[in-house]
Amino acid sequence: MENALLVTIVLDTENSIFKPEEEALEFKLLATSAGVNIKAEIICHRHKPTPNYYVGEGKILEIKNICQQHSITTVMFNNDLTPTQQRNIEEILEIKTIDRTQLILEIFARHARTPEGKMQVELAQLEYLLPRLLGKGIILSRLGGGIGTRGPGEQKLEVDRRRIKERISRLKQDLNKLRKRRDTTRKKRKEFSLPSVTFVGYTSAGKSTLFNALVGASQPVSNLLFTTLDPLSRAIILSNNQKIILSDTVGFIYNLPPHLIEAFKATLEEITEADILIHVLDVSDLKVEQRYRIVLDILKDLAVENKPIITALNKIDLLKDRGWLNKYKIDFPDSVEVSALTKENLNILLEMIEKRLQKMLTLVKLKIPLNRMDLVNLIYETSQILDIKYGQDSIKIKANLPIVTTYQLKGYIND
Repeated sequence: MENALLVTIVLDTENSIFKPEEEALEFKLLATSAGVNIKAEIICHRHKPTPNYYVGEGKILEIKNICQQHSITTVMFNNDLTPTQQRNIEEILEIKTIDRTQLILEIFARHARTPEGKMQVELAQLEYLLPRLLGKGIILSRLGGGIGTRGPGEQKLEVDRRRIKERISRLKQDLNKLRKRRDTTRKKRKEFSLPSVTFVGYTSAGKSTLFNALVGASQPVSNLLFTTLDPLSRAIILSNNQKIILSDTVGFIYNLPPHLIEAFKATLEEITEADILIHVLDVSDLKVEQRYRIVLDILKDLAVENKPIITALNKIDLLKDRGWLNKYKIDFPDSVEVSALTKENLNILLEMIEKRLQKMLTLVKLKIPLNRMDLVNLIYETSQILDIKYGQDSIKIKANLPIVTTYQLKGYIND
């Protein structure tokens, strides 16, 4: 296990919604998720970054002294460093230095499970590495092992810019093929009009636990960050017999580097295609309001803020004073208090989903020929059947249909 020094640099020109100590605490959780042994932490204040070291040379020498005192093997910056800054810092410290993006990529690499997820992370790693190989750059022997040296691509010491570019090009081609295949699957789902409900929220809000509780799955659950990188979807049937698709997604985090969005694009596509979003909030978190706004800002960046959103006020089992829930239900619209762990009020959450989906259904009377049982199966799969009568040559059905299914069956509508 690597001995790490965590460095959080707070710029006076930035308007953070978190205090410096809170930013440092979240960075510590990131580092813990990467499996390092944190030996020391420091917080620095600057008006603006310097081009050579981000901080002043005196601060770098102070960091070097701390590293020698605590036998530090890796320095982690809670900021993004330029290739020049990273190279200059390493030359003075003479130990490995990684920045926030590199740390998050390491955690992504640990948690990616599907072939697509692994390729997306590898692509992000290589695109991060490439500019750091220009000129003198970071020596390639750093691909040996450990945090920040997880071997992207072919993991050979003699890898060079040309081979990295070739690998990047190949990965992009393979990802495009996988995305086309996923698009086909999604279009098929749309053809059968299965409504999709997707969980979103700040990392560690309890999305995976809630997903497991609703669908009976065994999605890995952890207090570490980014344990759900690959999207996971399951079908469930609501009490009104309507089948829907539930999807779990990667958790968001404050100050997530924008260029890492590509690293979990598959998950984000589940969000953009969803009919309803379930925003999972950890109401036991003292910063719940700030984390709520962070997620809404990201949803706005994805242009999905106008989708129907139900807010799940999760982890009420951890609240010492549930009187706060009255305030939260006012502050967070369309919300329901739940406990994914104890499964309290999950039935109310499902009822809210039903009511939202009910607004997307159309009451239709249909007359289906007996030789078109495939259409009857389609109605059973996608809709809420209110009445069904079998005749000698046809089947009369009264049902609430999704809009797409109504369009598919428009030739069989019996007014």
